[in-house]
Amino acid sequence: MKKNYILEDLDCANCAAKIEEGVKNIEGVTDCSVSFVTEKMIVEIEEGKEKEVEKEIKKVVKKIEPDTTLKEV
Repeated sequence: MKKNYILEDLDCANCAAKIEEGVKNIEGVTDCSVSFVTEKMIVEIEEGKEKEVEKEIKKVVKKIEPDTTLKEV
């Protein structure tokens, strides 16, 4: 399942790359792409694991960029 998110107030391209790598390492995520320019993140999640994965995504984003707000599109 593909999920789209907005990363409001994402500060730098380096942080975007770190978030992308961190999300890719979450169990249940098959792919992740983060664009610093558009502040968008697209995540491919295995069926049935959406709720657990979304909690972990929020943890990764807050750890790397505490001021960034994650919103599902």
